[in-house]
Amino acid sequence: MTDPNGQNDNSADPEQAAEPVVSKPYIMPDDPEPGSAEALAKEAAEWRDKMLRTLAEMENLRKRTAKEVSDARSYGITGFARDVLDIADNLQRALDAVPVETRELADPMLKTLIEGVVLTERSLLNALEKNGVKKFDPTGEKFNPNFQQAMYEVPDPSVPAGTVVQVVQAGYMIGERVLRPALVGVSKGGAKTAAPANGNEPNGGA
Repeated sequence: MTDPNGQNDNSADPEQAAEPVVSKPYIMPDDPEPGSAEALAKEAAEWRDKMLRTLAEMENLRKRTAKEVSDARSYGITGFARDVLDIADNLQRALDAVPVETRELADPMLKTLIEGVVLTERSLLNALEKNGVKKFDPTGEKFNPNFQQAMYEVPDPSVPAGTVVQVVQAGYMIGERVLRPALVGVSKGGAKTAAPANGNEPNGGA
């Protein structure tokens, strides 16, 4: 179409009038800029760090749970075991009440009774051991306050000071823990009593 001035009018042709449309890639708001390798590597490192921390926490939780289950199995009978120790103590007291000489000279009926008490005590201790409870006797060992409770001192120059020379009541362990400490008598030792005679300590007149 030609206007009165002799020029072509292209306004009527929409295809010729419209500008070409160029599509652009859509970028999510949190996405790094296209082509930013450094940003992608940083994000990957952050996710890897989060994953490793999560795995470490899960492993720690697994270990704690396993330990709690193990402790429950080992120490779950602690209260019951303490009650049973009274029975073990009474059996031991019954045996201690009969001297060895009396046992040897006792009539068959008394011997049978004593043997029955011995077997009962042994059976009880075996049952406790099967459940992780073990009796211990620290006689002759160096005194250890973690496992023994000192009741008195015994002058005895034949052994070093601090040695357990008498056991009033046996101790018991449950697993690796002390269920009941042993009640003991501890030696003073010869070194202490002999020290003044050697002149190693000042006397009152110096």
